[in-house]
Amino acid sequence: MSAPYPREFREDVVRVARSREDGVTIAQIAKDFGIHEMTLYTRIRQADIGEGNRPGTSREESTELREARKQIRLLQQENEVLRRAAAYLSQTNLPGKCSTRS
Repeated sequence: MSAPYPREFREDVVRVARSREDGVTIAQIAKDFGIHEMTLYTRIRQADIGEGNRPGTSREESTELREARKQIRLLQQENEVLRRAAAYLSQTNLPGKCSTRS
């Protein structure tokens, strides 16, 4: 898998595509920059979402949401461990279960 293009390159391609002259197609711009046409359409859509011109979730929001979900899963697992530990420890301290010898 090839490395992603730098942010500046992606922004330049979107800017050129948005300011293209009449008769110049997205396919031609994509070809000139050496990227797939659908990749360019996707980048334009992502830029529109990021700028608030189109409804959707921006890349930053997506990343933040993914990290928040990961943190929630971790906290839920930790909570479950603590719940089980508390249940186990409460079982060992019940009256009548002591092993005291007289």
